[in-house]
Amino acid sequence: MKTTLLFGIHMHQPVDNFEWVIELAIKTCYEPFFDVMSRYPSFRFSVHCSGWLMQKIEELRPSLYEQITTLAKNGSIEFFSAGYYEPILSVIPSKDRVSQVERLNASIEERFSQTPHGLWLTERVWESSLIPDIAKAGIRYTVMDDYHFQCAGFDEDVLDGYYMSEEGGVEMGLFPISKKLRYSIPFLNVETAINAIKSFNRENNSVAIIFDDAEKFGMWPGTYEWVYEKKWLERFVEAILADEMITTSHYGEYFASNTPRGIAYLPNVSYYEMGEWSLRADDALALAALKDEMGFERYEKEGVKFLKGGIWKNFFVKYPESNRLHKRMLELSLAYHEEGGDFQTQLYKLQTNDSLWHGVFGGLYLPNLRDNSYRYLIECENIRYGKKKGLFCDFNELDGFTKYKFVVPKLIVRFDSAHGGQLVELDDRENCFNYQNTLTRRKEAYHKKLFDAPKEPSTQNEDGINTIHHSSVEISDVFRDALIYDWYLKNSFIDHISDEYFNEQNFRYCNFNELGDFANQPYESSQAKNSVTFKRDGGIYKDDKSATTLEKKFTFNSDKIDFSLHLKTQAKGEYTYIMEHNFHFSEYEQLCINGEALQESLTIESTNTLEILDLYLKRKITIEVDKPFKIHYFKLQTLSQSEQGFDLSIQGVSIALVFDFETTVELNGALEIAHV
Repeated sequence: MKTTLLFGIHMHQPVDNFEWVIELAIKTCYEPFFDVMSRYPSFRFSVHCSGWLMQKIEELRPSLYEQITTLAKNGSIEFFSAGYYEPILSVIPSKDRVSQVERLNASIEERFSQTPHGLWLTERVWESSLIPDIAKAGIRYTVMDDYHFQCAGFDEDVLDGYYMSEEGGVEMGLFPISKKLRYSIPFLNVETAINAIKSFNRENNSVAIIFDDAEKFGMWPGTYEWVYEKKWLERFVEAILADEMITTSHYGEYFASNTPRGIAYLPNVSYYEMGEWSLRADDALALAALKDEMGFERYEKEGVKFLKGGIWKNFFVKYPESNRLHKRMLELSLAYHEEGGDFQTQLYKLQTNDSLWHGVFGGLYLPNLRDNSYRYLIECENIRYGKKKGLFCDFNELDGFTKYKFVVPKLIVRFDSAHGGQLVELDDRENCFNYQNTLTRRKEAYHKKLFDAPKEPSTQNEDGINTIHHSSVEISDVFRDALIYDWYLKNSFIDHISDEYFNEQNFRYCNFNELGDFANQPYESSQAKNSVTFKRDGGIYKDDKSATTLEKKFTFNSDKIDFSLHLKTQAKGEYTYIMEHNFHFSEYEQLCINGEALQESLTIESTNTLEILDLYLKRKITIEVDKPFKIHYFKLQTLSQSEQGFDLSIQGVSIALVFDFETTVELNGALEIAHV
């Protein structure tokens, strides 16, 4: 019996990523891939390319774009649709889902004269509520992992065809992508990969389904040499075409000419690794331990049906910085509408998935991706508000606490009563840059690798190469030293109460004595015309709790925030009040603090002014207070996993303004942003 091979690749890069990254992807992956495939036009395969990336390919490599166009015209390629800017469809509003898919459909029709009926499910994040919307956009079938089906109780040996599902009577075809093939192609030798394909031969219409990241063909570590220099792809395609027991086809052709295997109702799930990544670190480690305890064979046979991680939306729980971006996007989508204009384009760019989550790649941990997201967000706000100004409040992050947004021609400022009445967004409207776009240092499950690294380097199997999930990493003491975890979010106007031992080192390592309960607790709030007041009746905890009240008021002007703070305590003794700020910048090499170039960390003894000079954006951030203070600061760095191993990224500068006090603190000051 013949086996039909449905072979598809997915191409995407974060919107407005560094151009050198796009060039690298083209050079090491897309260009050589289509160069090989152009030599074998009878090999039929499917392609999904995000709309933005196809624009960049046409702009940067017209010859590659022409190769893709020729393959499409010759009938080699079937194009799949998705959201134009590659959003996770289940986390954007219904109207935006339909519009984003229709926008990519229109682009494919205009460029390649095809009407797509298949949909690439971004990050394979599935919710059945998607069906009516994607069907409305003309989609008849989509692809997801066989893991999705196994989570619903299906056995692997029946996943050799498509299934039908429905939502409210609207039908959709579902194709299960084979894990066996994902881990074989292109990582194992050609003969092994061919045998894996031919194992799908249960019935006459059995199909082997593979639809995976194109970046595995040259961009992942070690794959360029394996796939192109050692000619894996060329030998693989030739072997497929020469084998009389395998035929290649398009998904649409198979869907039209074969009946479904049955019906399927699938849970809200993505691929297994995504479920791990969306869990908090300790839960992800516990999940891995349970899987190890179960054993590989038992897990593959039955455990896969029952042992699962979290859902994709858990990233909004795990990372408040991601949730903040997502809820701001929802606010914009629901509050303002401009069909087909600049607002809609920037909103759809903001919906790009990459900056909202983190797994084996940088994602949320990459400052430039978050900067891009905030640029789109601020561009939307600029269109929405124009020259209007005012103070607005809402509850749009679903925690029940009020958020305050003050809009003036030069700035957009947001405060959050849930997190200590703190500054959570400081937007320079002209530069479309958020100076508060920091990231908190937190524990990740893969940090365990820094302490459990093998003493001997792993050896490579001659029959293939490692996938990115199993590649070895080099460990350094610099990385281990960077494992510092914050117990509060790195916002600004954070209130700490400590003792005389507070210093530059314990500030950096976040192990100073915190005697108050103001840094990560909610405040009561009230609003006047141009001001917001936050108040908390808390305590100082030394021996017993001593009643302590802290009240702070922020008054907003065109490019300045005036503030006053009053703290009174019944605690006896000498204490230290710290007002912490965390500011994010584009280029830290072009930064000066109080006249000196930025250091790794530094203490400035006594001053009334903090002055940060941002030479890159030509801005000066000044904080003046009517009482003298000491400054401690350090570069806020996170350690994250990447394609190459581990990366240290500067997420901001953490700054402590230190004041000594006994029973009261009275401060008046201003935060100002000015042109240099």
